[in-house]
Amino acid sequence: MNSDALAQRVIAGDRRATARMISLVEKGGAGLGRVMQELHPATGSSYSIGITGAPGAGKSTLTERLVGRARLDNHHVAVVAIDPSSPFSGGALLGDRVRMQSHATDSGVFIRSMAARGHLGGLSLAAPEAVRVLEAAGAEYIFIETVGVGQAEVEISDACDTTLVVVNPGWGDAVQTAKAGLMEVADIFVVNKADRPGAREAVRELRGMLDLADAGWKPAIVAITATKGEGIEELWVAVEKHRGYQEEHGLLEARRRARVEREIKDIVAERHRARVAVDEAELLACMTDEVVARRLDPYSAADAIDRALNLSE
Repeated sequence: MNSDALAQRVIAGDRRATARMISLVEKGGAGLGRVMQELHPATGSSYSIGITGAPGAGKSTLTERLVGRARLDNHHVAVVAIDPSSPFSGGALLGDRVRMQSHATDSGVFIRSMAARGHLGGLSLAAPEAVRVLEAAGAEYIFIETVGVGQAEVEISDACDTTLVVVNPGWGDAVQTAKAGLMEVADIFVVNKADRPGAREAVRELRGMLDLADAGWKPAIVAITATKGEGIEELWVAVEKHRGYQEEHGLLEARRRARVEREIKDIVAERHRARVAVDEAELLACMTDEVVARRLDPYSAADAIDRALNLSE
């Protein structure tokens, strides 16, 4: 099947074509640009929600509950679950099969696991394109659940419209969240496992930290118990409130514009990395030898490669 026909099937909502298209996005390649050109006019109408936090915080259970809440309003929903990569295959270790079993047979839900592929932020480089494919396929809400790998997890805020940071009570997670830099990127804090001791203290700690911040939008703090479905309605209301605030103040458009700008720069940078690895592989190996032998410094080596690629000023 040619790329134009595949793109049209995605736009028509064909699930198999959508899965195939995301696989194409993950692999990359010269034909990807043409496919994305075909899909782009059909994108831009979905709302994306990022879910991040430390491993074990309950992100997958929370995502499952939020998907269920969105489906109550008959919204078409998609989930991009960024999993740890296999060190051997580069593929996702966890995969779709063990995720969100209650939605497995729902035709209004599309779930896809993607490998982080060693990218520090837990987000695959292909994730923005995958989100665009799901937009074109008709998803109204797209949930992006990340690995939860620590400080670099802050890049989730670059990939979505609303960022949920999930913390647990009882072990100083609020303080660790502040240390990880997630205080700056959270639009909503979710204190999960609120039926455990220390939940009120966690909420109080977060509120105290937020009182010190100077920002137009003050992140909501919502206590939930995802395993029991408690607090999910309040969380959904908080998400819709944040969406409304952004739309009212023109922040959503600005956020999406900044995301597109970053994506364009990433595409340009990736193309140059590919050129270095393929077109100038021999020169790269030579420059590496020179730097290792201390006959050249890395910046001078990069300048030589720039000149070979006609990138130097």
